Amino acid sequence: MDFFDHQEQARKRTSLLIVYYVVAVVLIFLSIYTVIAVLFTTMGGGEEQEAIPLSETLWNPELMLFVGLGTLLVVCGGTFYKVAQLSEGGKAVARMLGGRLIPRNSTRADERKVLNVVEEMAIASGTPVPPVYMMDHEEGINAFAAGFKPSDAVIGVTKGCVAQLSRDELQGVIAHEFSHVLNGDMRLNIRLIGVLNGILIIALIGYGIMRGSAGARVSRSSRDKGGGAIVLAGLALMVIGYVGVFFGKLIKSAVSRQREFLADASAVQFTRNPAGLAGALNRIGALARGSRMESPHAEEASHFFFANGLSSSLMGLMATHPPLNERIRRIDASVVGTAPKARHQPAPPPPPPADEDDFSVLGAAVSGFAVQADEVVAQVGTPRLEHLAYATQLLAGLPSLLTEAVRDPAGARAVIYSLLLDPDETIRAAQLNVLKSQAEAAVWDWVARVIPALDGLGHEGRLPLADMCVSTLKELTESDYRVFRDLLSALVAADEQVDLFEFTLQRMVLRHLEPFFTPRRTKAPRYHKLADVLAHVGPLLSCLAYWGTEDVADAQAAFSGASARLGQGVLTLIPVEGCGLQTVDDALSKLTQATAPVQRQVIDACTTCVGHDGWVTVEEADLLRAIADALDCPIPPFLPGKVAA
Repeated sequence: MDFFDHQEQARKRTSLLIVYYVVAVVLIFLSIYTVIAVLFTTMGGGEEQEAIPLSETLWNPELMLFVGLGTLLVVCGGTFYKVAQLSEGGKAVARMLGGRLIPRNSTRADERKVLNVVEEMAIASGTPVPPVYMMDHEEGINAFAAGFKPSDAVIGVTKGCVAQLSRDELQGVIAHEFSHVLNGDMRLNIRLIGVLNGILIIALIGYGIMRGSAGARVSRSSRDKGGGAIVLAGLALMVIGYVGVFFGKLIKSAVSRQREFLADASAVQFTRNPAGLAGALNRIGALARGSRMESPHAEEASHFFFANGLSSSLMGLMATHPPLNERIRRIDASVVGTAPKARHQPAPPPPPPADEDDFSVLGAAVSGFAVQADEVVAQVGTPRLEHLAYATQLLAGLPSLLTEAVRDPAGARAVIYSLLLDPDETIRAAQLNVLKSQAEAAVWDWVARVIPALDGLGHEGRLPLADMCVSTLKELTESDYRVFRDLLSALVAADEQVDLFEFTLQRMVLRHLEPFFTPRRTKAPRYHKLADVLAHVGPLLSCLAYWGTEDVADAQAAFSGASARLGQGVLTLIPVEGCGLQTVDDALSKLTQATAPVQRQVIDACTTCVGHDGWVTVEEADLLRAIADALDCPIPPFLPGKVAA
């Protein structure tokens, strides 16, 4: 199963969860209505009242309407309230669990260790570096990934996880969590919290009624039937609510267990180091505290964790995670035939560095990549060891000044600004005047320092550097972010035209920052068939075709090849005058609302179009990554000088 299959399965699980939710609400309503109808009948008559048939007792349209609306209001209100609480995405979950944001420029050894591992994983995955939260009061070994999508994801780790695991073991845990980020599991996790909270509200109301009524009865006559009936009603509501929660947890546990096996397999595939992940699980089993979480919210967030965060579960039915021994056994089995005895062997070494002309990460020699559409699509959301090795080498080769800058809020802004400086001296002078007059003094100081370092940076290192800045920029205040956004636009517009790199950089950076500072509701997919989006795919492919060549005949050939790849003969190459960056932007805004299978076809066609001549320039590769990123389909970095596979 590849990335797009994971996304589609996650969407289907979400739809199934809605079905379960509706069924649960209906059953809760019927149960509450039955209890209240019987109690009303019991309370309404005297000793000589004739027995009322059960059919008449249960048929009371007015009462049914009242109970139905009340149940719907309470359950759905509880769900929407919890979902609204978590509308900020990953950071809301992290704060709920007592997490503390680790500053990107932290110099503490334990914090630096986890930040470096997350940084490597993010660059290798083609995603912005997510913020990392430390749970300082948790001594158990655990971690989580939370968010609605990769752009608002966060990674959380316990103090015990960082302190007690080796770097290889920590890398295995973080790779496991990144698989949840890439596989679309996080959005379902947040929705599960909302669903269970809505059902739990019924139980809490029943508990409150029972306690309140029982206390009030002390001053009542023992002949007061009403008080007893209210207590019984409260008890019934509590039982109904907790039965609903019980079955809700069974659903949550069944879904979570399967996803944990999948995440373990993805982590091994990513790192090619099963000993790291298996070692982390072994350490959990060897500790008395294991992976247990002390947070009062551990129960409702139990399905987020790397390992079981609760003390025990009823006969394993309620466990959100498979047994440790079973997970370790499957990790070993997942590499049978490729790495015998891997569990007891040290991690395999990364591929040896290639010649400078073949694997130049920081130099300027690389001008393009040989790619095939099938290979690019297969890599979406599925990074491999070679991408991790690339990320490690890139980070190790960065000048220390740039490494320091991207981890400092002022330095990160300076890096993004400086990446947009025009090579033309006149335009660059105008841009620098804008920065000097409008940027903070600390930012301006950083600009002067990072420009020489960036001038020596190879083109292929620029987007990963920007991805590293995104996480740091999330530490800005809202007012500072607005200034940053306005200055970014001013620098792009300084030469009165927008080139591909400026478009790519501005779109990717703002796409990941805007939702963070102005949270908005995630929309469900609207387009389920390729035919629904052809009106937007045609202009997008037209732009890519024209930008890849100066010959109209070649552009037509590239467009026709991409159209044939889609199996559609109705697409028309639009005139070159209609091809601009705004056209691409408008098309992507619509395509973000397509389902994963449709997006797979779009990315495949885009890659076919730009690679029609068998060669993709660095600028085109950046644009391809920006298109995929806009669709939340992260592509790992293209490996310089190598076929993308």
